[in-house]
Amino acid sequence: MSFRRSTGKPRLLVASVALATMFGVTTVYNQAVAAEPATASATVAFTSPINRFNSKDFVNGVWKNVPAFSVPATTASIAAFKRGVRVRFADGQVRKITQVNRVGDNLSVYVDGALLDGSKVGAPNTVSVLGDAPATSAGGTPKGGSAPTDSGYAASINNFTNTDWLNGVWRKSAGVSIPATEANKEAFKVGAKAKTADGVTRTVTRVTASGANLSVFMDGAPIDGNVAGYPRKLALAASSASEPGSAAPVATTPLNNFTNADWLNGIWRKSAGFSIPATAANQAAFKAGASARLADGQVRKITRSQVVGNNMSVFLEGAAIDGNALGYPKTISVVSASAGPGATTEARPAQAPSTGVQAPVAGGDSGIRLVGVNLSAAGFGPQVVPGTYGKHYFYPDESYYKKYADNGLDLVRLPFLWERIQPKLNTNLDSAELARLLQSLDLAQKHGVKVILDMHNYYRYYGKLIGTKEVPIESFASVWKQIVQKVVNHPAVLGYGLMNEPYVTNGLWPQAAEAAAKAIRTLDRERWIYVAGDRYSSAFHWPKYNPTLVNSPWMRDPKNNLVYEAHMYLDKDYSGNYADRSETYAPDLGVERVKPFVDWLKANNLRGYIGEHGVPDYAPSAMVAMDNLLTYLRQNCVPMTYWAAGPWWGEYVLSLDTKSNSHRPQLTVLKKHAAATNNCTSIGPLR
Repeated sequence: MSFRRSTGKPRLLVASVALATMFGVTTVYNQAVAAEPATASATVAFTSPINRFNSKDFVNGVWKNVPAFSVPATTASIAAFKRGVRVRFADGQVRKITQVNRVGDNLSVYVDGALLDGSKVGAPNTVSVLGDAPATSAGGTPKGGSAPTDSGYAASINNFTNTDWLNGVWRKSAGVSIPATEANKEAFKVGAKAKTADGVTRTVTRVTASGANLSVFMDGAPIDGNVAGYPRKLALAASSASEPGSAAPVATTPLNNFTNADWLNGIWRKSAGFSIPATAANQAAFKAGASARLADGQVRKITRSQVVGNNMSVFLEGAAIDGNALGYPKTISVVSASAGPGATTEARPAQAPSTGVQAPVAGGDSGIRLVGVNLSAAGFGPQVVPGTYGKHYFYPDESYYKKYADNGLDLVRLPFLWERIQPKLNTNLDSAELARLLQSLDLAQKHGVKVILDMHNYYRYYGKLIGTKEVPIESFASVWKQIVQKVVNHPAVLGYGLMNEPYVTNGLWPQAAEAAAKAIRTLDRERWIYVAGDRYSSAFHWPKYNPTLVNSPWMRDPKNNLVYEAHMYLDKDYSGNYADRSETYAPDLGVERVKPFVDWLKANNLRGYIGEHGVPDYAPSAMVAMDNLLTYLRQNCVPMTYWAAGPWWGEYVLSLDTKSNSHRPQLTVLKKHAAATNNCTSIGPLR
């Protein structure tokens, strides 16, 4: 919505600044105490990297306002950084720990004495715990770089850092680079167990020789190069006879002979998956939690299986599988039949697995985030553009990302304005604004939040329509390409919202949307692209105002990972202004208003998302309607982000954040549905 009248004209909400509390600080130490001198007899018991945090609170992972620093919350760090123990910094000074707080995946460690200088002792420096234990480093790694090893064999990780590598660790998936010695080639083969310096043991899934180097890829999530990269080592973990794969197969079956745009010799092209006959024996054996062995000997855990007619799609952890090497006519076996808690084999209609970058969601049992919020401060002040940062607009600080992540709402739609990121058409992006955007993404990543970047411009640039000679469609596509170039490797980015609420577009929105989406796809093949609809994206009016949006085959191709974005409000003029405070809302009003959009998605076999929905805090009937709406959306696997949250909202009746910090009944409903179990394997409905 957000700033508009029911007549279609933008409107301004008078907002006041909500003061955010400084996150993570519970005790401030003002008394200056001399640093404890290091003694020659002091041994290093543990060494950890300092987090690379820079914000208004941190310099290189060191707090600005109190003597404290932030480190990863590994098991070894939690055991080592205890109140009362001594730590030594890069400049040699020794301090005593006074307090330790866990904050998500990180530890805030407070020490005695004066403030620390982050430019001298912060990242990329390390901090060491002093004691009598054998010398170790991050994650329990022996000091000097060798990773924990069960077999005694470890290889040095190459010192590579560029757009693809960070300290010899592949940025995009679980992989590291080591020298291509004969010993390393013999040790790190497909199916072997490798242990990284963070203490995690993984199965090697692929090994590629490139000149004098060897790329070793493993199952699981990408590895943090700051924690487990150069100068640390990759170790060969010992295998036991009882490991999956060492026993005789529980069941063996041929792969289906499928080859098309999605399959290669029965192997799913986009992620680790394969297709087999849906016999009773296969359904009993290939269950989530069991381990499957491929034709080259590697063993992977089954994450999901679904019956599709006479066939069965089985998905595995780890990287995509090479159908040329491991597909039909080869066979595949189950070598461990133990399924994890609650593991089931789903009987569902055929559905392509998601290739969007999505992590597990708190409270649910899938990787699909269904409930989130709009953090809208960066979209404030559209009447003054570019405007002045801090006066006309703001970016939400860390406390907002933490608050909503802690409440299970780890999906954020983040509005920004085109005129601020690119004040002059067809020029480079504004470096200061880009830095603010990237810093906001860093804060989101710190708290496990995924972000949809939303260009909040209503199909206009400085008030001029896109598609006119003043603002050509090519310029719209170009700015999105520049934005993606800067954020494509950021792990917090879930996708790209092309345009908020287009209206009166002279029929040009479908052409502009396709041009921008294609420009993005030249750089990013994976993340979602969110395509709004004309007439302010109204869900109820969607079929009438968007009949040509998917006329192009490209815009309805499921391989392009497009998600269609609608908005929905309950008031009688559909605007979200809620001007009539006496209005009441039928229990199923939200469902009725969103159903035309969902039915359109089903008819066209497309994915959808409700980018904005909000209700006033004073109307109990609106809470009931919202509850029923979210149930309906969850049943159809359609995500939503609530309007609105973030700073500067004052006492706005739709906002989850108010100046008075009053109870927000809307938040209770959102938390309920964020925590609810769902069976969604991709953004829906796709039925």
